[in-house]
Amino acid sequence: MQKIIITILGQDRPGIIAAVTQSLYEFDANVENISQTILQSEFAGIFILSLPDAVSADTVAETLNADLNPLHLHAHVKQLDPDMLPAAAPPTEPFIVAASGPDNKGLVAAVTRVFADFKINVKNLQAVFKGGENPNANSMVYELEIPTNIDYGIFSRTLKETGKTLGLEISIQHKNIFDRVTRI
Repeated sequence: MQKIIITILGQDRPGIIAAVTQSLYEFDANVENISQTILQSEFAGIFILSLPDAVSADTVAETLNADLNPLHLHAHVKQLDPDMLPAAAPPTEPFIVAASGPDNKGLVAAVTRVFADFKINVKNLQAVFKGGENPNANSMVYELEIPTNIDYGIFSRTLKETGKTLGLEISIQHKNIFDRVTRI
């Protein structure tokens, strides 16, 4: 068995996942992971699956695009290299960073630059920018994997200083605390 990754993009509508997985079922593929979201009215889905060795990624791409064309969806298929194992990551703790403030170009770039400088991986990001000065209309929520070997105090100060220069209010808390607070 081989592994492939597929991305699907197009205007959202009911039945997209059913259409994609039915097409994949015809190849005797086993779906291992799916992540999907809708941004405004656009669907974006990522599928990782195992596929019989006799079926090429190109054949899957050709068939998927033909099957999904009537739905105005586009598929990109890539074979995963079995020798490309993920690099050993240091131990991490999950944190949530929330930022809000006036909309300006470069907000995501500046905030994520701080994460990159501290070798922090962004596991998930949701951002909504409606424009204007209303801070409640512009927000970013990052789910991070913060290595346990970084100086958390320096990271937190650097992040908040960056936020201040951008006019953003930034909060950071351990995901366990965030989850408990949001349940209340």
